[in-house]
Order: sequence, then structure tokens, then C-alpha cells
Amino acid sequence: MIRRQFLKAGAVGAFGTLVSPNYCLANKNAELTLYVGTYTSGKSEGIYIYRMDHLTGQLKPFDSIKSVNPSFLVVDANKRYLYAVNEVAEFERKPGGAVSAYSIELRTGRLQLLNQKPSLGADPCHLTIDRKRRFLLVANYTSGNLSILPIQRNGSLGSATDLIQHQGSGIREQQKSAHAHCIILDASETYALAADLGIDRVMIYRFDPTVGKLKPARQSSAQLKPGAGPRHLTLHPRGKYAYVINELDSTMSVFSYNQGSLKLIETVSTLPKDFSGRSYCADLHVAPSGKFLYGSNRGHDSIVTFAIDESTGRLQYLETVSTKGKWPRNFTIDPGGRFLLVANQHTDNVVTFRIDQKTGRLRETEYNELIPTPVCLKFL
Repeated sequence: MIRRQFLKAGAVGAFGTLVSPNYCLANKNAELTLYVGTYTSGKSEGIYIYRMDHLTGQLKPFDSIKSVNPSFLVVDANKRYLYAVNEVAEFERKPGGAVSAYSIELRTGRLQLLNQKPSLGADPCHLTIDRKRRFLLVANYTSGNLSILPIQRNGSLGSATDLIQHQGSGIREQQKSAHAHCIILDASETYALAADLGIDRVMIYRFDPTVGKLKPARQSSAQLKPGAGPRHLTLHPRGKYAYVINELDSTMSVFSYNQGSLKLIETVSTLPKDFSGRSYCADLHVAPSGKFLYGSNRGHDSIVTFAIDESTGRLQYLETVSTKGKWPRNFTIDPGGRFLLVANQHTDNVVTFRIDQKTGRLRETEYNELIPTPVCLKFL
């Protein structure tokens, strides 16, 4: 099934214009709310809101809100606020990008712009919120730095409390300087881990949640293979392992993790052995069960599936499945672990796969939703 309905917007503010057509309210017992972040240089207007049938995986358009390059989204733990990067090099006539804060309407999931703040770096591309919803951690790609913005009681953002600049370069053309691409907190929220594509390192910091500061950790970083280009990382649900997807050499690295300490276990390819073209990794997610790991390949245009040995963290290759589109930048797994949805940036489509709960393998569904330049998918 292919749906071609896009939504039009009115005008309210520079980076945030709400669209409120009179759509029927969704049955909350049968549907999930999905937010789609996009690049807006083409047909896209900003953030699109969809309903997904939790039994079939079918998507239906519901609403949209105008924004500039909201290429990464994050929802707070209480599901009251959504934050979006504005991935630009200049904001309010000053160098650097921005972050937009939105309140989420409890009954419908619609968004209302609260405010925007400079990210203190060019092209912000990743966000993380602490559980107590006090601070927003930002990775600024082009500037190669990390910033922290305080979250006010009403969900709006304050001015930055910290700014950390990475230094260095790598061996590839894309690595002439530092490029912070992802920042996450561990389960205790004592440590922050930041993947930097430009310097082939995962940087490690102690996180001070009282003042919103990053401080040096005993182990300052973990080294990846020169030219690997670490892009995103995630921790296993049990917290013992960290997985890093490397954009530039199309590999997945496995680390043991213990209180701010990373130790490399293995690195495996995300591509079939017979593939000889150009491809760049993008996103990764561990299944809610902790038994499977998925990664996206842009160029090969596929999702790779690994089984996780939970006693060692090591990976066993299971399959590689076409994403039915080009350039799968981001994907997500629904909260129930039943479906995996892929955002194909270059073909303007989001494709739904069903996850086999026993084997972790992906099975095609009939649902292929046309959405302009989708690059980030987040469930409410």
C-alpha cells in the first residue's frame, strides 16, 4: 500500500508552524503515535505525525508541524515534550544550529512549539535527555562539539550550561576535523558516551546532573580502527555491552562496558561478502528482548540483523534485507518489538517490516508510506 497524502501548514513563527486539520481522533487502544523528522530543503515542511496500527504496522497521516531540518527527534520519558534539532549552520544570523522544544498534547499527540535555543555548534544531529528531564545533551556534527541545555519546568529550553570541543582528525576525506555524531547516557546516568566520526573515538565523560556539566572520566575515550568513522552507539538493555556502528568502513564494533570503561571485543562487517559498491552505515538498535541487533546500510540499502550472544556480547550474522528504498538513514522498533520501520531518505518512503519474535528476522509487510525526505522516526 502506498499513501500519497501530505499535509499543508499555516504560519506561526520562524522554525515552528502548527498545522491542525480536522482529522478524526485515533483509537488509542489500537494505534501508536509516530513522529517523523525530515530534511526540509525539498518538499518536506518539517515534522510529520502518523498513527500506526499496532497489530498490522499500517501508517496513517495525522498532522504536521513546520520546522527547519528537524533531522533528529527525542521524546522525554514522561511523553510530555519532544525536542528536535534544527540541523543548520546558522541560526538567528549567528553561526551554529538550534534545538526546538515542543509540548505534546496528551489526548492527540499534536505538537506545540515552546521555544528554540542555539546549540552552540553547526549542524546538531543527535539529542539525549536525562531521566529526570533536567538537561538535554546535544551532539553538533560539523563543529565537532557537545553542548548541554537545561530543560525548564514547562519543557522549554534554557541557555547552555556546558560546551565541550573535540579535537583531532582522521585518515579519510570526511575526517578533516572532529565530528560529534551521537551522545548517550548509561543506565546509571553517571557517564556520557559520545561517538565522534571525525576522530575515530568514543569519548567518555562523567555527567554531573546537578549543574549540567561533562567532566573528564578515568578512561577518556575508546579507539576505533583508523577510518572507521563511529556514527551511533547504543548500550545493551543489560548494560554490559556497547555497540558502535561505523559509517565509513561499514562495520559494527562490540565493546564490553563497565562504569565508564569500554573494552573492544570484536568488529564485524555489516555488508555481504560479495558486495563491492560504496555504502555507509547509519543507525543501529537492539531489540527490546536484547537478543538481536539491527543496523542500516546506505548504498547497499539494507538492514543487517545479528543475533546477540548475551553471555559474551558477540554477534552472529543472520540476514541482510532490502529496505525497499534508497539511503536508509534511520529506523526504529515499535515499543512492543513487533515492527521495524525504516526511513529511506532518498526515495521519500517509510517501510514497515514485521519482526519474527523467535528468530529476529524481518518479514515484509504491504505498507510503504510516502513521506518527503524522512530521516528520523520516534514513537511516542
